[in-house]
Amino acid sequence: MKRIKYLALLCLNAWAIAGFAQSVPSPADHFGFAMGTDYSLTNYTQTEAYFKKLDQSDRVQLVDIGDTEEGRTQYMLIISSPENMKKLAEYKEISTKLAYAEGIDDATAKSLAATGKAVVWIDGALHSTEMVGTHQLIEMAYQLTNNTDEETLRILDDVIILLTHANPDGHELVANWYMQRNDPKKRAMDIPRLYQKYIGHDNNRDFYIANMKESENMSRQLFLEWMPQIMYNHHQSAPEGAVVAGPPYTDPFNYNIDPLLMTGIDAVGASMINRLNVEDKPGFTRLKGSPFSTWYNGGLRTTTYFHNVVGLLTEIIGNPTPMSVPLVPERLVPNGNTPNPVTPQEWHFKQSIDYSISLNYAILDYASRHREQVLYNIYKMGRNSIDKGSKDFWQLTPRNIDLIKANYEADKASGKAEASAETFGGRMPGSSLPASYYEGVFANPEKRDARGYVISADQPDFPTAVKFVNALIKSGIFIHKATAQFTVNGKSYPAGSYIVKTDQAFRPHIIDMFEPQDYPNDFAYPGGPPTRPYDVAGWTLAYQMGIAFDRVLEGFEGPFERLPHGVLEVPPTAAVPNSNSGYLLSTNVNNAFIAVNDLLKAGIDVYRVQQPEGDLPSGSFYIPAKGATVLKQAGVELGVEAVATSRVPANKVQIKPSRIALFDSYGGSMPSGWTRWILEQYHFAFSLIFPQEIDGGNLNAKYDAILFIESGIPSFGRSVEGRGYGGRRGPDAADLPEEYRHMVGSLTAEKSIPQLKEFLENGGTILTTGSSTSLSYHLGLPVKNALVEVVDGKEIPLSGEKFYVPGSVLRMKVNPEVDAAWGMAPYADAIFNNSPVFDLKPEAKLMGIEAVAWFDTDKPLRSGWAWGQNYLQDGVAAFKAPVGKGYLYAYGPHITYRAQPHGTFKLLFNALYKTL
Repeated sequence: MKRIKYLALLCLNAWAIAGFAQSVPSPADHFGFAMGTDYSLTNYTQTEAYFKKLDQSDRVQLVDIGDTEEGRTQYMLIISSPENMKKLAEYKEISTKLAYAEGIDDATAKSLAATGKAVVWIDGALHSTEMVGTHQLIEMAYQLTNNTDEETLRILDDVIILLTHANPDGHELVANWYMQRNDPKKRAMDIPRLYQKYIGHDNNRDFYIANMKESENMSRQLFLEWMPQIMYNHHQSAPEGAVVAGPPYTDPFNYNIDPLLMTGIDAVGASMINRLNVEDKPGFTRLKGSPFSTWYNGGLRTTTYFHNVVGLLTEIIGNPTPMSVPLVPERLVPNGNTPNPVTPQEWHFKQSIDYSISLNYAILDYASRHREQVLYNIYKMGRNSIDKGSKDFWQLTPRNIDLIKANYEADKASGKAEASAETFGGRMPGSSLPASYYEGVFANPEKRDARGYVISADQPDFPTAVKFVNALIKSGIFIHKATAQFTVNGKSYPAGSYIVKTDQAFRPHIIDMFEPQDYPNDFAYPGGPPTRPYDVAGWTLAYQMGIAFDRVLEGFEGPFERLPHGVLEVPPTAAVPNSNSGYLLSTNVNNAFIAVNDLLKAGIDVYRVQQPEGDLPSGSFYIPAKGATVLKQAGVELGVEAVATSRVPANKVQIKPSRIALFDSYGGSMPSGWTRWILEQYHFAFSLIFPQEIDGGNLNAKYDAILFIESGIPSFGRSVEGRGYGGRRGPDAADLPEEYRHMVGSLTAEKSIPQLKEFLENGGTILTTGSSTSLSYHLGLPVKNALVEVVDGKEIPLSGEKFYVPGSVLRMKVNPEVDAAWGMAPYADAIFNNSPVFDLKPEAKLMGIEAVAWFDTDKPLRSGWAWGQNYLQDGVAAFKAPVGKGYLYAYGPHITYRAQPHGTFKLLFNALYKTL
């Protein structure tokens, strides 16, 4: 009887499942075509409506995770078995408790792992022209909601799946643009602007600072709400001759990452490639078959590594417009990188969707079969991090290993090497060096990792320090705050200072935000060209933001309270005293520029004081007493301190806002987009300007300042490394709607440069960064490329074998008495990415050209990789040059890089006011 009742119950359940499945519309039913149909794309409006239909299933919960930059709702679908859906809160608590690894022992962790459900994140649509990722997400949501096969039901029982739409705005833009042409053969993704409102493709470079709303939304789910053990980030496109590139990835991996994470990537990667091979889906390449590594922090996938999450990325071919797999002979020989090569063939969109679904299922199957293991492993990695932060710990890095070798070579040269071996014992197994040389570095107390960091509340720009702390908070870091004055190692700190201790599960992320990245010297072969890193080599956020902090190497306590987890901080309110003579704002403080712009918009007079005034530096702002109301608001909202003055300062000049034009091009420039966001955050009004308008001339009638951020200016010639470009021309204007035709075109030396020269000579300001500094050569200014060598009597640029600095943080000497650098410290850290460096010719001084920043050492590297950095010594990084009645600002480093280097923002802001 029991068996009969059981079988009857199974039949009833199967009937119920099948009956409900019929009520869930398929993508074809809802959209009018199946996912992967050639020449067919969904848009976000349609997808949002479909997600709401799926939300009617008892396997699904649709979650609003926040608004996008364009105001759409960003959704995440939580999918699991109906039984699990009833207990989501319990399973979420288990997931986060294991990830944070606080207050539980090993036995408790194993018990929780046995009880909990694996949590797996799968996203799509981050890069909106990569439509495979978008449409596999829709298809996957349907299959997990509808399928009743044994594997799917097992997965739903063991796993909670978070399907997250990563870029609703871009999805809408790209799909609507592609589908607007009636003739399918003419459909294309040549969109007119960036597919994320400000930053386009760089939305996958924003995750350790989370400036964008979408980044913050997803970071909240990843690092504060759910803490998945595995996440899968879909991308395009694969290297030529492959179908998909995936894990495991190439070296180097970031040394702060737990080794268990790296082997976890290997394990899941094996499941992915095995499933494709079982299903006769060739073309998966890995390791050195693709350029992707695990070094960089900042991508949606890569930031998770620093939170002990097994992060997976694939890059797959595919397009709604059919394509071909090209013939690449080198990829046709099976090897460890590509065990199962794909042969040249026609390729359709549906094939890429099918591959993606298989890869999703491979990951979910792994999480199901290894549910307890993946839950326990994230605890284990978190526990490892807490232990490292609770004791003396020395990190194995290239720099420390090189120090071992250098110490040995120095002793060998002086005859001390063998004496050291006799004194300190035997040699290390498999090594020709005495073990004492290891101990000389890795027992040196000065080489220990920090137990914590103190961010003092009395630093010159504390509101920016609060922004840095908030970046950590968004990423799930626990922060302490001092409730009273305290002392550490003999140094006193005020109440309100922040303390970031490293004895927490996400210690790798903390170290990565405070400490320099030590990228290895990586060359194709000895003496050969450098191997380009995936993205950048160094990014230390505390350096970029100009944060003053102290490393504490021993355990320490004080009057500290732990802040509520995940709650953002605001700068302390600055009271505004009464004053009849007016107020001063320090130009040290970036937020002061917000207050000044608000004052100017309110019709309040603002002045810049051209010399130090009391404790305030040159360039600080003077505001008459009638500005008190606006200043009080700034004190509350921005933490900007208005200092009452007893007299009106001498040597001041009145300022007004410049009419600012920011250069952009058809399709959108990411550096320009980042700058657009910065200008909006700091309340600078501006317009976008495109090549046709520049070529039309009469620029002074409309603008006071034109900004070229990292692009726009035509190249000048290899001899001066003028790597600028005039912007993408885009499609033919006749093929575009009227509203976009003005964007098409590019700048030329023959037509555009004369208009810019005239603008300068008539009193305009042009600010250039990165490659756009080649304008200085077009103008014939007495400057030249500093990174050259003389061969056969001719200057030629240094080769990559001699000089190579990919995206790294370098320290510059700054002259804060030049108005361009007002408010800056004598030294600043800047992002340098094989950037222009200048020599000022002797006649430059006679023309009034001023060096704003330069490299005063042969070792300016702060974080990353700088091969041949000695060539930088005495090179000028930034200068200001008069041109007629106007000024050209030329900044080699990337002063607005991804809206991260707050420490160099003033080099932009100071140039954006006109004097009366």
